Amino acid sequence: MKLLLTVLLGGVVACGGHNPPQTSPTPSRSQGLGAASPREAVDLFFASVRSQDLQAMSLVWGTVKGPARDNMERTELEKREILLQCYFTNDSYLITDETQPSEGRRMFHVELTRGQVKRSPAVFTVRGPAGRWYVENLEIAVVRDFCTGTSIRK
Repeated sequence: MKLLLTVLLGGVVACGGHNPPQTSPTPSRSQGLGAASPREAVDLFFASVRSQDLQAMSLVWGTVKGPARDNMERTELEKREILLQCYFTNDSYLITDETQPSEGRRMFHVELTRGQVKRSPAVFTVRGPAGRWYVENLEIAVVRDFCTGTSIRK
């Protein structure tokens, strides 16, 4: 299981920059597939995690091929989304920087706060069909204790 999560969600490069705090948009299945911008994809992803809306998450989590819900078997999709919710549920988040590692991709460092604990995983977005943006990958190793409960709410 650890290997699957590491392969699925691992990997990061460090970069600098700062942005003001972001407010979470309300996720909506009626918004359509993906997001209009890389930053909006990140915001919608974290809003869907917070609201525990697997359907909304499946519309903004994906690859260059489009949303995960169209490219993954439903049972596997739901299992992965539940794991993502466990690891990335937070009390608040702040996008601290954004870089462009390659054409059609953006990387964000996001400071997640859960209780008194802060972690800063990288979140990778990719441009998919029709120019829509999707959260493609997240650095799960950084937030591993968020799901296991160790170090949280001390």
